[in-house]
Amino acid sequence: MNVVELKQQAAAGPVNVARQGNVLRLEMNNPPANALSIAMMQALKTELDAAGDDKSVHVVVLASAAPGKLFSAGHDLKELTLHRADEDRGRAFFSETMKLCAELMQAIVHLPKPVIAEVDGLATAAGCQLVASCDLAICTDTSAFCTPGVNIGLFCSTPMVALSRNVHRKQAMEMLLTGETIDASTAREFGLVNRIVPRQYLNQVVMKYAEVIASKSPLTVKIGKEAFYRQAEMPLEEAYEYTAQVMVENMLARDAEEGINAFIGKRKPEWTGE
Repeated sequence: MNVVELKQQAAAGPVNVARQGNVLRLEMNNPPANALSIAMMQALKTELDAAGDDKSVHVVVLASAAPGKLFSAGHDLKELTLHRADEDRGRAFFSETMKLCAELMQAIVHLPKPVIAEVDGLATAAGCQLVASCDLAICTDTSAFCTPGVNIGLFCSTPMVALSRNVHRKQAMEMLLTGETIDASTAREFGLVNRIVPRQYLNQVVMKYAEVIASKSPLTVKIGKEAFYRQAEMPLEEAYEYTAQVMVENMLARDAEEGINAFIGKRKPEWTGE
């Protein structure tokens, strides 16, 4: 069964929602550019928060409802510009937008389930930030990425946070300072995406990744994802001290006991999430 056949969309809105087993699919549906308007970011964050509380969801896939041209063009510049007429020249609205964007990106990182970006098209500015914030990213060979704020006098400072945590500093600065678009191959070379696939196989490959991950102990994946991001910001000695304690607590979990016993007994483990 493909995604088109199984799609059970929520009420019309900026995000379409579908389920396939333990995989939740969120599709941005804000044509023509999937701009990250206030409504779009609120809808995405609401769905992610709900997924975090739903034990039946093991993996989240983030995609576009209209693949092939734009994954997301980033912030809604028209929406932002309208508020320049406000008494404060838009300061309050700009602050609200950037705060919500930061909360959305952190919601992805802090979600106790992996998030996979399924990219077919251009991901620019905060749209590129969205890809960089996801745990995995798989794109088509015609996809492209950029942080072009410098071209319009608005440096991509918040996208820089996610970008600089995914690619090498000089490559991140290359994207941020030039604003130029990089193709899929360069994005993989930079470390922004995991794999590049032909468009006709994109969903199939993404679902293969999602289903493999969804078959693991959800508790183990939750522990591992949290530890990955926490240790990445620590000095080496502190990181080893922290992850050693994580391993001890993980070893005491029922799923670790079950998994090790299943491995020794050459049988398939039965996860309980405990």
